[in-house]
Amino acid sequence: MARVPYVDASDVPEEYEELLESSLQGKPLHVYRSLGNNPEVLAGLRSFLGSLWTDSGLSDRDRELVILAAASETRNRYEWHQHVNIARGVGIGDDVIAGIGTDDLTDLDAGETTLVEYAVAVVRREVDAIAHGEVAAAYDDETVVGIAALAQGYAGLGGMIEAFDLELEPGDEFHGWDPR
Repeated sequence: MARVPYVDASDVPEEYEELLESSLQGKPLHVYRSLGNNPEVLAGLRSFLGSLWTDSGLSDRDRELVILAAASETRNRYEWHQHVNIARGVGIGDDVIAGIGTDDLTDLDAGETTLVEYAVAVVRREVDAIAHGEVAAAYDDETVVGIAALAQGYAGLGGMIEAFDLELEPGDEFHGWDPR
C-alpha cells in the first residue's frame, strides 16, 4: 500500500483536477494521484516533466531510451512499467527494451548506445570527459543539456515513486526487466 493516499479529483482544487490524469492514457495514474496531495508541487512537476518530454531536443524514440535507461538504472519498477508501454507505442521493440533492462545494449546502434550509456552515467553521477565528449560529438549543447535533464528528472521522479512506495495501477502486471 502506498505511503501517501491517492487523491481523487474531488480532493484537489478544480484547476488541478486534470493534472491527475495521464495525457497519454486518459486516466488518473498513481504517480499523479500521490503527488496530488500537494497540488502546487504536482503542477510544477507536470510542467517540468512536460518540458523535458517536449524540449529535450530528442526524438520520441531517443527520449524513451533515456527514460528507460534512468528507470532501469534506479530499478524503479513503476517508472519502467509505464515507459515500456510508451516505448512500445513509439516503435521500440521488446529486444531493445529488454536490453536496457538487463544491461545488454547489443540491439542498439552505436548512437543509441552512446545515448543510453550517457544517460546511465548522468544518473550515476559519473559523467567524465570521455562520456561527455562522446555525447557531445553526436548532439549539440542544447540537446546534451536536454539529455542530462531528462535522465536526472526521471531519476528524481523515480525517487519520489520509491519514497511513496507506489504500486502499479489495478489490473496491471509488471512487465519485468525483460518484457519479451
